[in-house]
Amino acid sequence: MRTSARLPGSLEPNALTLELSRLRSAGIELLDLTLSNPIAAGLGYPGEALLQALHAPQVQDYSPDARGHHFTREAIALWHGRGVDPDQVLLTASTSEAYSWLFKLLGDPGDEVLVPSPSYPLFEWLARLEGLRALQVPAYFHERWNLDVDALEAACTDRTRAIVAVNPNNPTGQFLSKTEWDDLTQLCHRKGLALLVDEVFGDYALEAPEDRMPTALEDPDPPCPVFVLSGLSKIAALPQVKLGWILAQGAHAKSLMDPLAFIADQFLSVSATAQAAAPALLQGAPAVQSRIRERLRANLSILDLALASHPHLSRLAVEGGWTVLLRIPAVESDEATALKLLCEAGVLVHPGHYFDLPGDGYLVLSLLTEEGAFREGLDRILRHL
Repeated sequence: MRTSARLPGSLEPNALTLELSRLRSAGIELLDLTLSNPIAAGLGYPGEALLQALHAPQVQDYSPDARGHHFTREAIALWHGRGVDPDQVLLTASTSEAYSWLFKLLGDPGDEVLVPSPSYPLFEWLARLEGLRALQVPAYFHERWNLDVDALEAACTDRTRAIVAVNPNNPTGQFLSKTEWDDLTQLCHRKGLALLVDEVFGDYALEAPEDRMPTALEDPDPPCPVFVLSGLSKIAALPQVKLGWILAQGAHAKSLMDPLAFIADQFLSVSATAQAAAPALLQGAPAVQSRIRERLRANLSILDLALASHPHLSRLAVEGGWTVLLRIPAVESDEATALKLLCEAGVLVHPGHYFDLPGDGYLVLSLLTEEGAFREGLDRILRHL
């Protein structure tokens, strides 16, 4: 039977995924340096606190609100601070769902959103499933990754509806600078676009420059509608609770909340359990984040120590987030290198092209990995390279 043209033409896994499946089926033990699930990272999350939060009395109530329960939105507004009002907040089941609803809100089939690259490959398919096109606009590298605002403006057409910015970026880790923020919001103002700012890794600054824009919420009155996306998956390291949110501010944003709530009302996807637990989980988030930042810094130190005796290899600065880009000699494709590391060294890494990094010569490693596994996996990589 025919399926929608919005789906991929083929769902066949790539070569790295096929080999990974074969090795795991054969019972071969591997070191996974792509770990992004904090639940599997051995961080010692206080399980009793989670269970208590999930047994909040409100769990037994069901009084659906398209925007989400007011007490949950109050807790989220309090978490963000900076004068955020609960009426600026709308709950979703995930950040991916937040994108989906915003694409429904802002675009018609055939319209476009601009996505600076390198970036996470999710956007192409989230947009395509809504009938939109996600157009990549390359950033440029000069000491750090920089947005090419002129290129973004040149890419705008009469079908462009929004620009997506990830702050800090995944996987490159760079924050928007304050100058980039001003240029982006002014561009969106001139072109009548919305700005979607994904801040899920915003609490994990590591080597961030002083001129960074730590959050879009530092600008209380941007000249264009700004939608900030975040959620418990990264803030509280609880992806299984399935709670995200959209926070709207700036010109015309308030008027867009009612139509956005109309979309949400057709799904009512956020569980009463997640909403009831959120205030307590946010209270416990700082302790969890502290452990994660300790892990990230420890693995960066391990990496720097190892690279000191390998001058042909280097890493890029990690302004924020959970990943690091390892620069390697581009003697073969990144995917070929990743396959050899998997088959010959028993280490799983991501090739740079998964994230549209330009050319070859990049491997993407997770700093969330347990320190012993990260050290051993790194030793194997360095011996192989």
